[in-house]
Amino acid sequence: MKTSKEWFKEWILENNHPCLMAQTVFKQDHVFLKNYEGFGTHKSTNKILEDLETYIKKYDFTDNNFFTFIACFPKDSTNSEIDFEERLWQQLNFLHQEDDCDWDKSVEKDPEDRNFSFSLKGRAFYIVGMHEKASRLARKTPFPTIVFNLHWQFEKLREMNTYQTVRDRIRKRDKKLQGSINPVLEDFGETSEAKQYSGRMPEKEWKCPFHSKK
Repeated sequence: MKTSKEWFKEWILENNHPCLMAQTVFKQDHVFLKNYEGFGTHKSTNKILEDLETYIKKYDFTDNNFFTFIACFPKDSTNSEIDFEERLWQQLNFLHQEDDCDWDKSVEKDPEDRNFSFSLKGRAFYIVGMHEKASRLARKTPFPTIVFNLHWQFEKLREMNTYQTVRDRIRKRDKKLQGSINPVLEDFGETSEAKQYSGRMPEKEWKCPFHSKK
């Protein structure tokens, strides 16, 4: 039976996943992947935070190579996109409540703010949710998964003047895979990225169920 990491590596590389950054980190084995239990509950919250802290401490922010942290829940499942979204935000809320670090000052903590990005252990992250009921093929995994992409990585791409090229190539590849670009995707600063985390297209009246600590 394949491990979670073996499954992901095959899915990303052998199936030519549209995300070029994902392909790069798996080719270079720059993936910090861990398994947990109790998606959307408090069960693994502290362990995830411990592992995130280890990941950040090991990250070389002077280098141009990227590393990704992936939290897999191979023993869990979801019933629908709505179910996954609700439990994803429950998990993020638990992580935030137990986090002992201040919010990353480079981003906003109000999920309605267009400069919002999720912060854990003092670092901003762009969250990518994946699960078995996802309508977007690029997010369809056999179990609930949370990918923590450092916000710093996207700023680094901008600094290297490669962000737009990488973004456009990924969207073109996603369109080739599914016939359309994920309509929820927008660049940071255009609108709150919170609505992008679960992968589904939210309703106009959707409100992010995240509440930051006072």
